[in-house]
Amino acid sequence: MVYYFTSNVADSPAVIYVGKDKFESKVHGAIHTVFAQLNFHADNLSSAHVYLRLKPDQEWDKLPAGLIEDCAQLTKANSIEGNKKDNVTVIYTPWSNLLKNASMATGQVSFKDQKKTRTILVATRLNPTINRLMKTRTVASADGLFADKEKHLSELRAKAREKAKEARKEEERLMKERREEKYKREHAYEDLMNDEEDGGGKRSNQDGWDDDDFM
Repeated sequence: MVYYFTSNVADSPAVIYVGKDKFESKVHGAIHTVFAQLNFHADNLSSAHVYLRLKPDQEWDKLPAGLIEDCAQLTKANSIEGNKKDNVTVIYTPWSNLLKNASMATGQVSFKDQKKTRTILVATRLNPTINRLMKTRTVASADGLFADKEKHLSELRAKAREKAKEARKEEERLMKERREEKYKREHAYEDLMNDEEDGGGKRSNQDGWDDDDFM
């Protein structure tokens, strides 16, 4: 099972999800290449991993403090040992920075680059925060994440098609503009001569006779 939460402390709602336990958390890894995700877990404590789904314009290390606090509180609350303790350190990092190999226990992770990690100290459990988040909780099977993946991929494909369509329209506009400019350059002299012929008419000399009178 996967638990979904919504945090409303930032400008726009944020999706947070948690596997039922450390075994369920591995499901999230199956779709990390589709969704940009931030992983939270209690340092040196067994806990279900908490994931924050990032928006395209969000930078993982420049998120609002309130949003980080929400994720950290959920991480502490989802650790049997950590939930009973004060001063729990929570580490967070992009999913892509997690390092996992066959020798590690289930739920255990390391990091490819230690510099791409941040920590937050959760001094104590904040019940108002947990209660607020629990009111938004929904439960879905692990398949729900894969359904989200397919929906997201479909949206990405639709956006890519629209972007390609706009690019083609812009290319056609530029080609038309270039054709018109080329035509103007190639026919500039011809147009000038036509203008002179149309506006010339019969010419008179200073004595008042027309060119047609000259023999």
